[in-house]
Amino acid sequence: MGKHAIVLTNGHIEDPAIIRSRLKDWTQAVVIAADGGNLHAETLGLQLHAVIGDLDSISAERLETLSAQDILIQRSPPAKDETDLELVLLYALQQGVEKIVVLGALGGRVDMSIANLLLLTHPRLAQIHIEIWSGNQTAWIIRPPGDEIQGQVGDTLSLIPLNGPARGVTTQNLEYPLCDEILPAGPSRGLSNVLSANTASIMLMEGILLAVHSPGRA
Repeated sequence: MGKHAIVLTNGHIEDPAIIRSRLKDWTQAVVIAADGGNLHAETLGLQLHAVIGDLDSISAERLETLSAQDILIQRSPPAKDETDLELVLLYALQQGVEKIVVLGALGGRVDMSIANLLLLTHPRLAQIHIEIWSGNQTAWIIRPPGDEIQGQVGDTLSLIPLNGPARGVTTQNLEYPLCDEILPAGPSRGLSNVLSANTASIMLMEGILLAVHSPGRA
C-alpha cells in the first residue's frame, strides 16, 4: 500500500468541487471507504481500493457491484467496540500509511462528528499525520514539540486543547500571540486567531491541540 491514503466516511462532503481541487496532488493515494462512505468515491472521481466496516450502510446490490470489482471488502461484526472509521485508520496504520486525509467525517450526527475528531488523538495513530477536510477547512492534531502552519496572511487558525490542558503554548506570526501559556480544555481562548504571515509556528510543551485552519477570516 502507498504512503498516502484518502479515507471516505459516511458524513457530508461540502463543496465537492473544492475537495476535488484539493486532491489534485493525491493522485497516487490509495482510497479506502468506511462502509457507506464508498458512495462518495464516484462524486469525487476516485477509484476505490478497499471498503471496510460492518457494511450495514451498503445495500445488497451495491455490495454485489463492489465485490465484482478489484476492491478489497473487509467486513467486521456489527457488534464491535470501534467505529468503521476507527477500523479503517487502524488498517491504514498496519499497511504502513504515513499520511491520511479523511473526507465526510463531519455533519449529520453530532456524536459521530465529535467522535471522528477525537479519533485524531488515538494513541496508536500518533505516528500518522491525519487531516480531516471539510470544504476548504483542515483539522489536525498538534503534539509536542509543535508544528508549522502554511497559509496566507489573514487566514483563521483555531487551537483547541483536547484531553486536558495544553501547556507551554508559544506562537509566532499570529495576530494574537501566546507566550509559554496554558490553554485549558473548555474555555475558548484559542479560537479564531489570525495568521500575520504566510507561515506560522506553534510550540507546545505538553498536551494535545486540535488545530483548525480556515482560509480567510472565518
